[in-house]
Amino acid sequence: MKHEEEFERAWTDPGNTRIELSPVDINLVLAQYYRTNKPLKFTRTMLWDMEVKKAFRPDLYIPSVVTAGSSHYWRQQAAADGAESFVRCSRQRLWLKPSEHGLVLEQVLLNPARQSATFIGTAELLDKDGNLLRAGEGQPLFHVEHSVDGDELRPLNLWRIVYLTDRPEQKLIKRFTLAKDVWLREFVEIYIRQDLKIELTRRNVL
Repeated sequence: MKHEEEFERAWTDPGNTRIELSPVDINLVLAQYYRTNKPLKFTRTMLWDMEVKKAFRPDLYIPSVVTAGSSHYWRQQAAADGAESFVRCSRQRLWLKPSEHGLVLEQVLLNPARQSATFIGTAELLDKDGNLLRAGEGQPLFHVEHSVDGDELRPLNLWRIVYLTDRPEQKLIKRFTLAKDVWLREFVEIYIRQDLKIELTRRNVL
């Protein structure tokens, strides 16, 4: 599979539901809304390291979405230009029904040259033993792109998702765009605390 081409094909399809969140300036948000127990200058290298680790273990870095212990990956192989691909499964909270979870199957590409992680949702996959897995049907299939931009000392966290729908669904768009959260995304907070071993405290926001 050409993961990035498949994502862009879906992204440009006018029938699909597309959401792109504003870039997050990691160090700006840290300075404005957090306290740390020692100085921290978050780098682009750190942000990409986090994206790679999250791709393999989303249950550790997105626990509000992915059920603990439900994430597994296999069929890992080197791709062109130092990229790496694999497939993964996990049980994830449904975006519009947060009390329910469903099986999500994805074909993944990590592209260090672009510092992007592309996740192509699929309805079926064969597991490590050749057994057929089927994705849950509680929401449309979706593709996600996590990527890194900006300078080494001013990294930006980028995020796009596209749902495969017959026409754009406003309820999905509102799910992501109505929330006006000032905090870093969950996985960045977790990376700072767990991987960098730095205490991170949210400031009071008036």
